[in-house]
Amino acid sequence: MIDITNVVSAVITLLVAVITTFLIPYLKEKVDAEKFEKIKAWTKVAVEAAEMIYNGAGRGAEKKAYVLEYLNSKGYKLDSDTIDKLIESAVLELKKG
Repeated sequence: MIDITNVVSAVITLLVAVITTFLIPYLKEKVDAEKFEKIKAWTKVAVEAAEMIYNGAGRGAEKKAYVLEYLNSKGYKLDSDTIDKLIESAVLELKKG
């Protein structure tokens, strides 16, 4: 009888290595991308709401504070540079539409 224990062990080790190397990073990237799209959508909602609540020029600080509070209430914590870019993008989309 042939002992294939070493072959099976090598195949399992290879499969684990492939999963660790390729599948896990791919899934993590996909989840992060989906989370980022949700953050973008919530930012757009918050910017639109802030524009409705705080009418008039010169109220940018109030609008930004509202958006930050809204995103924090949804559980999203991002660095200020990323948030600023998301807000600017949402404002630009709002003005185009």
